[in-house]
Amino acid sequence: MSDMVVIAEDDLIESVADALQYISYYHPMDYIRALGKAYEAEQGPAAKDAIAQILTNSRMCAEGHRPLCQDTGIVNVFVKWGQNCRLASKLSLQDVVDEGVRRAYTHPENKLRASILADPAFTRRNTRDNTPSVLSVEMVAGDTVSIDVAAKGGGSENKSRFKMMNPSDNIVDWVLEQIPSMGAGWCPPGMLGIGIGGTAEHCMKLAKHSLMDPIDMGQLKARGAQTDIEQLRIDIFDAVNAQGVGAQGLGGLSTVLDVKIHDAPCHAAGKPVAMIPNCAATRHAHFILDGSGPAYLEQPKLDEWPDVNWQPDAAARRVDLDALTAEEVASWEHGDRLLLSGKMLTGRDAAHKRIHDMLAKGEELPVSFKGRAIYYVGPVDPVMGEAVGPAGPTTATRMDKFTEMMLDQGLLAMIGKAERGADAVDMISRFKVSYLMATGGAAYLVSRAIKEAKVVGFEDLGMEAIYEFTVENMPVTVAVDSRGNNVHTLAPALWKEKIAKENLLG
Repeated sequence: MSDMVVIAEDDLIESVADALQYISYYHPMDYIRALGKAYEAEQGPAAKDAIAQILTNSRMCAEGHRPLCQDTGIVNVFVKWGQNCRLASKLSLQDVVDEGVRRAYTHPENKLRASILADPAFTRRNTRDNTPSVLSVEMVAGDTVSIDVAAKGGGSENKSRFKMMNPSDNIVDWVLEQIPSMGAGWCPPGMLGIGIGGTAEHCMKLAKHSLMDPIDMGQLKARGAQTDIEQLRIDIFDAVNAQGVGAQGLGGLSTVLDVKIHDAPCHAAGKPVAMIPNCAATRHAHFILDGSGPAYLEQPKLDEWPDVNWQPDAAARRVDLDALTAEEVASWEHGDRLLLSGKMLTGRDAAHKRIHDMLAKGEELPVSFKGRAIYYVGPVDPVMGEAVGPAGPTTATRMDKFTEMMLDQGLLAMIGKAERGADAVDMISRFKVSYLMATGGAAYLVSRAIKEAKVVGFEDLGMEAIYEFTVENMPVTVAVDSRGNNVHTLAPALWKEKIAKENLLG
């Protein structure tokens, strides 16, 4: 037997930290190439504008070394540990990896948002450094340690699906059943990771790990499927895109850029199937340790990004939030592009829950929402002269159950990402207000429009505190107007019909 390869504790820590910083601001180039092709092919104007924002944001983040998305994810680490390697540490592998996470997320030049909450069923306390990671370890033959790291956003993770199927059930049909309920909270266009087989928990892991595979759907379709799994990937890809959901759920040709499938043997009595989407901030990287020192990832070349530079639509309506009236809100039509300037409030899950509890006790709120707009956001901390770090929208659907309560407080507009539920849409039309959508996946671009940020309530909630932002020309789309017209149901239905009628996907 050859001498044991020694993996130094600090080499592993440093490699994990470097990889997590790297993926916070660099998209994988296969994703950027695929998104560039999707931009060229896209015919839906709203979807094309959203893809332009995502591509422009991506290049800005690569240049500025700032997070692609304010949700910097829950860290997933997949380790294949060569059995001839020894970790030189008194700490557990989990603790060593988590130290790498801690260093990455508290890096002073690019601090990443801490999103991980301990005691999930009750107090939901933020661990403040994004630990612990979700660690998977496989012992394999060999002299190296191979590691995949991913930072998985909550919006896409929340759309995970699983079913213990009967052996004769059709997988494509099941995936298509899930698409309407997934909505746009997972920030398409992204990827679908599918796991087939194993046991319940192994099937989910297969789906998650498949998302690390390189994007190759274009090449696969060009050469044709050579296996049943490859054919299934193509069938799901075509069927999902034919639904017309499009970028950000705005209707269009590209909902998924690829479909990945990993499978494993399973019990004769069933067919477990899992599906986990990856969002527009698809963040993952791979490195290998061989005992010679830390692994550092190579910087991509900025000229590899498509030459797409988003600019505000010249036809967009300019809105002064400091003089916002019910009459102006009522004049907005679904699908309108707006550029917002002035002061807006922020709030998301924890703030809404606390507002609810305070109102129930008859307590006075720290700020008045009358005549105001609220932005559903939990920003990244600012660095060097920024008013705020990347500050893209969070999924508005999670705030639906608080909508009537907030509209009773006099809100005129809500800003988030993804669709609203039927009850929330009814309330929006009843109160004659509006729901506006900012582009998920363009957090740094959006944050450039924020000129000032101050905490005005619930400071102890960290990134979930209530801020007042002063914005200048912040781009949004009217998703639900004051008459209850809803872009997220109307536009995909229109594009589904158009795709079928004109055979737009070939």
